[in-house]
Amino acid sequence: MSQFLSDAFMTEATEALNTDPDFTAAISDVDLAIEFTVTDTPEGTVVYGLSVADGAAQLAMGEVSDADLQVTNDYDTAVGISKGDLNTQMAFMSGRLRVTGDMAKLMLNQGVINAFAPALSRLDVEY
Repeated sequence: MSQFLSDAFMTEATEALNTDPDFTAAISDVDLAIEFTVTDTPEGTVVYGLSVADGAAQLAMGEVSDADLQVTNDYDTAVGISKGDLNTQMAFMSGRLRVTGDMAKLMLNQGVINAFAPALSRLDVEY
């Protein structure tokens, strides 16, 4: 079991993403970098990134200098999405999740976005 948004979580999440059939199918021809900022966590603000290239994904703590998209939400929203209690699209539409950056790239890569949270749902996470 790993602590949500910790280094151990990023390692386990990377493995889960790269072994999930739906996620790996969604990223097969994708080059995408997303920076996530989660506010109001027990540790303060947490920044991490998702990099997708050459059919593989990598999650890591820290800023993404060449991010195509920046996603910002609070801790409760991030937990809800991670647990599967909150749909990413509903969080966006209700203003709980904000996205900036290359919106055309966001629209072109909806399959990646839609497969991301479900691919991580099987992880044993401590919140």
